[in-house]
Amino acid sequence: MFSLDQLTAFVAVAEELHFGRAAERLNMTQPPLSRQVQKLERAVGVQLFERDNRRVVLTEAGRAFLGEARRLLSLVETAGDLARRVDQGAAGTLRLGFTAVSAIRTLGPFLRRVSDELPEVDVILHERVTSAQIDGLLHGELDLALARPPYDAQLLDSLVVAREPLCAVLPVGHRLAALDRPLSAADFAAEELISYDPDRAGYFHELTVRFLAGSQHRITQRVQQVLTVVLLVAAGRGVALVPESARDLGVPGVAFQEIGLAGEPVELHAIWHRDSANPVLHRVRAMLSEHQ
Repeated sequence: MFSLDQLTAFVAVAEELHFGRAAERLNMTQPPLSRQVQKLERAVGVQLFERDNRRVVLTEAGRAFLGEARRLLSLVETAGDLARRVDQGAAGTLRLGFTAVSAIRTLGPFLRRVSDELPEVDVILHERVTSAQIDGLLHGELDLALARPPYDAQLLDSLVVAREPLCAVLPVGHRLAALDRPLSAADFAAEELISYDPDRAGYFHELTVRFLAGSQHRITQRVQQVLTVVLLVAAGRGVALVPESARDLGVPGVAFQEIGLAGEPVELHAIWHRDSANPVLHRVRAMLSEHQ
């Protein structure tokens, strides 16, 4: 087996065709350089140079070996450079969780930023509801999640990456869709309401409960995902509250109406495990902070 030092010595001599100049190029004396080349020839099992007191010439085997030696040295240099880039977070893999609704307005721009600013980072996508994303972070299956609160703030850190209003989604032609004003909680009295599972979609469940507190309404369905809610509304099964970005789902047969709730209470968070050792995650977190 030959060493990298032997390959380096061989390439220097092959390019200079002079042991003295090659030794000077490598900042060493000629005798150890000659020994490195001799060891390489013994390891390879062929003579790589024809040499005498007047000249040094590559053999046919030496010319063939030169290309491979250069390639091996280049691979070693490239491997070291790749390792440094991975250590700095400029290259590597990011396992990203997202929900269907978070993908509408946030995922695309986020992926384009990663592609532009960190082109050597490979993003592996995992579509999951928020609870499954949080579980993935805690079990080391995900590096970053685009999800909703709540989560264990002692183990997970986050950054708000998007805010938007909550609005009503109604079947086309519904009486509330014709009102020329924001809807109040009282407007939902006696309506069949499609709501959210308090355990698996606790964030939107809480937003719905908070807005409709004190009003008379009847919940007929509890589901996990915003898309499912909109599809049930389109099927005429009731009315619901959804994030404003649900408009972009493009589901036919529904209308959206503003509600009387100030501000943009629906938040999307980038969430990560605070003990993560993935250098890419640190670079992506810095990128997200810069775009706030």
